Amino acid sequence: MQRIGIIGVGEIGRAIVAGLCEGDDQSTEVFLSPRGARIASELSERYEGVQVCADNQEVVDRSELVIIAVRRQDRHDALASLRVDDDKIVVNVMAGVGNDDLRQTLATDAPLVRAIPLPAVRERRSVTVVYPSQPAVNSLFEHLGGVLPVADEAAFNVFSALTGTLTAHYWYLATLTSWAAGQGIAFQDADRYVRSLFQGLGRSLNDETRSLRQLAADHETPNGSNERIRTTWFDQANSEALQKALDDLLADLQ
Repeated sequence: MQRIGIIGVGEIGRAIVAGLCEGDDQSTEVFLSPRGARIASELSERYEGVQVCADNQEVVDRSELVIIAVRRQDRHDALASLRVDDDKIVVNVMAGVGNDDLRQTLATDAPLVRAIPLPAVRERRSVTVVYPSQPAVNSLFEHLGGVLPVADEAAFNVFSALTGTLTAHYWYLATLTSWAAGQGIAFQDADRYVRSLFQGLGRSLNDETRSLRQLAADHETPNGSNERIRTTWFDQANSEALQKALDDLLADLQ
């Protein structure tokens, strides 16, 4: 795939462009919509082969594969009257917008593929879930860190719900930092230490020979500090509350 268009250049659009254009691969042409004008202009100045188009129709016309990354609530304004020929491939990265909904909006028979790219695609380190499997789309996201095609939209929605936990993880770390600062530790020192602590822990996730539960067990000693926090804070009630929140989110996504 040599010509890729992106309609809606926010955080995910920016990450995709960086992932495509950083490094030695200079063969891809990227066409950006004027939505998110500041980011689009910045990207076109930084990367050769990235161009900002006059409007969304020009993005579609000049591209082989079109990524639609506008916010859910903006999709009708952004996509109104857009003509998408059947030989294009459309990648839908709008959270909570199914392909049937998008097909009705675009009035096209072009292949539509849902995808969940995450910001780490900029470093080509994020596995992207897609539905349905499509060779050109699979190839694109394999290049950006990996692709995980799923069997149906129900499975896709489960993975989409999982992405809703990301900022809770950041908030957990922020809470640890605030607690340490409340104990008299300089905030900058607490922040630096918590970041270092969990960056190191995160690298252990690369060891796929051990399950997540095994990794947890390997970081605990019987009656030790880690076991104490896990069993007293992340108890059965806490676990059930998290699962209930995910159930409710999944119901909304469906």
